[in-house]
Amino acid sequence: MAEYVELYIDQGTDFSTTIAINDDNTNLPTNAAGYVVTAQLRKSLISVNATANLVCTIDDAANGEILMEMSAANTANLRAGRYFFDVKVLDNASVTSRLIEGIIIVTPGITA
Repeated sequence: MAEYVELYIDQGTDFSTTIAINDDNTNLPTNAAGYVVTAQLRKSLISVNATANLVCTIDDAANGEILMEMSAANTANLRAGRYFFDVKVLDNASVTSRLIEGIIIVTPGITA
């Protein structure tokens, strides 16, 4: 089952956070070499299209660390408010799982 988290993005700024993949049984880091990670924001749970994609890269494969980020130019295009998101992982055995899910709150920017 995916872990639920709440994150904040300041509109018009660079956003990044690190996510760790741990083995459910041992709670030790999972080697994420060769994994494919994707993440999307949607305004509602029933939205057909993604509002935005979050860029996910394997930052430290041996320790199961994923870097999830969005550039300032892209966060500037988000309207302030609440969004739903999730992060999916495709592992080396071709098994897809949801790593985390939750809410991202975009706080409004003032300075252009």
